Amino acid sequence: MAGTQSLVNELVTKLKKRKVEGSQATALLTAELLRSVISQMKVPQTSQAATLIEAIKSVGEQLIAANPVELAVGNIVRRVLHIIREEDFSIATNALGGLMSSACDDNKDTGEQKDFQVQTVAAFAPGRTLRPLHCMPFLTAHVLLKAYFSRSNKMSSKSSIHYKVVLRLVCNGMLSLAAADRNTKSWKLKHDVIEAVNELIEDINNCYEQIAERAVELIHQNEVILTFGRSRTVREFLCAAKDKRRSFQVFVAEGAPKYQGHALAKDLVARGLQTTVITDSAVFAMISRVNMVVVGVHAVMANGGVIGPVGLNMVALAARKHAVPFVVVAGTHKLCPLYPQNPAVLQNEMRCPSELLQFGEFSDCMDFSVGSGTPLLNVVNPAFDYVPPELVSLFITDIRFESAKENHLLKGVPPSIPWVLLSRLSGFSMPLPDGNGMGAHDWIWSSEYDIQSLPEKSKTHPTITQ
Repeated sequence: MAGTQSLVNELVTKLKKRKVEGSQATALLTAELLRSVISQMKVPQTSQAATLIEAIKSVGEQLIAANPVELAVGNIVRRVLHIIREEDFSIATNALGGLMSSACDDNKDTGEQKDFQVQTVAAFAPGRTLRPLHCMPFLTAHVLLKAYFSRSNKMSSKSSIHYKVVLRLVCNGMLSLAAADRNTKSWKLKHDVIEAVNELIEDINNCYEQIAERAVELIHQNEVILTFGRSRTVREFLCAAKDKRRSFQVFVAEGAPKYQGHALAKDLVARGLQTTVITDSAVFAMISRVNMVVVGVHAVMANGGVIGPVGLNMVALAARKHAVPFVVVAGTHKLCPLYPQNPAVLQNEMRCPSELLQFGEFSDCMDFSVGSGTPLLNVVNPAFDYVPPELVSLFITDIRFESAKENHLLKGVPPSIPWVLLSRLSGFSMPLPDGNGMGAHDWIWSSEYDIQSLPEKSKTHPTITQ
């Protein structure tokens, strides 16, 4: 673990000194670090999942504390924790299914046997609220007995045979054998988790391409698109529409004080896009000529609000005033299962004043000899803005669904959907927006909240703004 700890300390130092910034860079480095931690970690034969979870939590807490503004770090840590739970749960379910199949070999009625096994495994199918792993043998016995008692008020001969099978499982300690069988197969856990983390890293690297595939469905001929600051996701999104022979114009707000919009404008011109650079203060004057606003963000919160570069809320307000769609493009690694009012969320930070003013030009205004020694001139340079969900029209993400029923979300999702995506990616059923007495630790690590148990007011979501 000494080598692993040195890797952790190295990334912690980079985060503290701001040598690594941006959601994509921090998410990628975090995922690669956690993969190294899992691969180099020696785990016991029993309770492998619990050991891995504790190790990932410990590393995650260090990384999050190093730079709380980089919410993508915590998002990746939660994703990896969910992967470990899911893989461990899959091994337990497979072991239990095989055990019940072998335990029912004496039954001559294959139809009843199949029904018996299906009811058993279905009780632990993915999508239900996960229970503590050490309670699974007892929960198994309870589910089996309940299933057979509820089948009929009058127990038939076949039901009596099945009931005796269940009693033999309990009395002869077969449930303990199920746990032992699971431990013999748990050597697969690290391998399966590492494979899943590799897929996560690949998704982070390829999120731009998957999001860009949907540009042609949203950008039409002779439209005017407004964007703000610099975003690689936005750049690939716009260039993908250009590659599909869409002819349109792009307005780029310069994004002071770093003027990252200048760099984006150069990139777009190099790719053959007609581009116009405007000042941030000119957004409201130019928005009436715009057909759609497309922006990248720093993070997407659980309520559908977004955290983006400073000045983004001004653009969103201008778009709302002129009824212009405000579209957010963001990879799933930016989806954060926290609400903006959560005390654990640090929404902003102050950048260096030198980005706005040079000290030499205003040294005469910074007189420390007056009064208590405080300067006469103060510089405030926030890094981020928060845009509430009611100002967001559409999210474009890189998530893909398996069922045809959900494919309508491929073009984008409304602000009310991020919590659904989070439940799939991290196993979260969202808690109450006000916390409901839950501490920051619960918000960060727990995955056992059930949306069905929440009051009706917590199930309401913002409407779509077109």
